Amino acid sequence: MNGIINVLKPPGMTSHDIIYFVRKKLKMKKVGHTGTLDPEAAGVLPVCVGKATKAVQYITDKKKKYRTTIKFGIQTETYDKYGAIVESVDVESIDMNKLQEVLQDFRGVIKQLPPIYSAIKLAGKKLYQYALEGEAVEIQEREVEVYSIEVVDYNKKDEVVLDIECSKGTYIRSICFDIGKKMGCGAAMWQLVRLASTPFNIENSYTLEEIEKAATELTIDKMLISVDIIFKELPIIEIKTTAHSAAINGGPIYGKGILQDVELFEAETEVRIVCDNEFLGLGIIKYSSEEDRKYIKIDKMFI
Repeated sequence: MNGIINVLKPPGMTSHDIIYFVRKKLKMKKVGHTGTLDPEAAGVLPVCVGKATKAVQYITDKKKKYRTTIKFGIQTETYDKYGAIVESVDVESIDMNKLQEVLQDFRGVIKQLPPIYSAIKLAGKKLYQYALEGEAVEIQEREVEVYSIEVVDYNKKDEVVLDIECSKGTYIRSICFDIGKKMGCGAAMWQLVRLASTPFNIENSYTLEEIEKAATELTIDKMLISVDIIFKELPIIEIKTTAHSAAINGGPIYGKGILQDVELFEAETEVRIVCDNEFLGLGIIKYSSEEDRKYIKIDKMFI
């Protein structure tokens, strides 16, 4: 059993809880998730099963989309509603024109300080462990990219809902905290849902109840998505059956083992390798100056 299940993580469970659940229901050990979601957050958590676990890092590196509720007038230790309140002020309404100006500062490549209550490691220790022990540490700024940040709802008082599309490693809690600072009243993240982890989205995700039912009825295969969906933007190159063994063993594939004319591809082009309609893995088109010809260098196999 190999593939990716687009899991809808409910609030109140850790990402590791989801892995344990899938392992137990599928009776498989080789299961891995693709990007941690905070326990109280909900939403898309792609889970790789079997040989698809080789693709975990590729999915983790893809951009993400979140919907967050930000509450103004409150600051907490954890930058969300679950932390101890550090400061609070009464906010009767939000100046939406000012907010739109502030949001401009959060589009594109930005630098942010991760929350001290986070799982980032410093000197082999997680940041939240330092916080719990009351030990002060210097946190380094991180560069992330916000592709879009838009207001989607406003309760006419102190809560605004934002949709944020961003690169991996972006802390939405930090964005909420920083927006609050720029607005001059403080803010905290009140709710978080991951809408998408490219190319997976919440509309076609599966609940734990649906996964359990499919596992019981032995229909889980219908939920498994092929690994090659992650690389759909890459061109396909087909190899002959005679080259199958060489490919899975990491050997170079030359023209006689390729169904297409490899010379038509630009050197250094990353490609999806397919054999008999089966996705095998990734390769890179290389040029050999000694032999004056191109070939496929195997990059990663997923079988």
